[in-house]
Amino acid sequence: MAEVSSPAGVLPAAGMPFRHVLGMRVDAPSGYAEAVDRITEWSGARVARTIGVATVNNVMESYDDAAFRDVMNGCDMVTPDGMPLAWGLSILGVPSATRVCGPELTPLLLSRAAETGIPVGFYGGDPATIESLSRVAAARWPSLQVAYAVSPPFRPLTDEEDDEVVAAITAAGVRLLFVGLGCPKQERWMAEHRERLPIVTIGVGAAFDFLAGSKRQAPQVLQRVGLEWAFRLVSEPRRLWRRYLRQNPRFLALFARQVVRERRNRA
Repeated sequence: MAEVSSPAGVLPAAGMPFRHVLGMRVDAPSGYAEAVDRITEWSGARVARTIGVATVNNVMESYDDAAFRDVMNGCDMVTPDGMPLAWGLSILGVPSATRVCGPELTPLLLSRAAETGIPVGFYGGDPATIESLSRVAAARWPSLQVAYAVSPPFRPLTDEEDDEVVAAITAAGVRLLFVGLGCPKQERWMAEHRERLPIVTIGVGAAFDFLAGSKRQAPQVLQRVGLEWAFRLVSEPRRLWRRYLRQNPRFLALFARQVVRERRNRA
């Protein structure tokens, strides 16, 4: 793959600094407040926007698959979910970059939606997780309008089934849809449905499981030092070993090469 440099710039839609990490754009919101404000503004404006919450896995999927890279770079905002990407942005010239991760961003957005009357929806997870998530959300934010909550089957939908999903989300009046299908499925789903759903969609990965209580989130101390992946690997070794033990070392080597190349070009 031809690697892309990391030019400074301001994105027309997100209006915040960004860099390209191994060719994939990662934005640098000043913190959770800026991300929540922007997403709330888009939700109220009734416009189609897609939000990516990116980990190293997103970057490596993008590096290996040009079509997925186009999906990620087509998002209106891509936040650095993990500390490695926040550190990467800082190394590439955005010292103010901070982590904005899905499990923390999701409850903040739900709280704001409850305050502002924005109807939300949940799409993804398994039936038990969606049921628990809906129950937790109702108890934690009594005024929150959960207009749609569906766990799709773990197989590709037929065209008819997909049309029914789009029709149901539209009829429910959802303005902010949380998509928990996992990377890269959730990002592809959002891109494929952008033109059919004039709403804000955000891919939040494991946030459904954490909020529902079906999985434990890594302790804050591990998150702060960039070792959340190790906690998750120990928790789900059979599902995640290939992702972390193969992709993380590749990312470190490739990102180091990008940094060296860019510094040499600036010299």
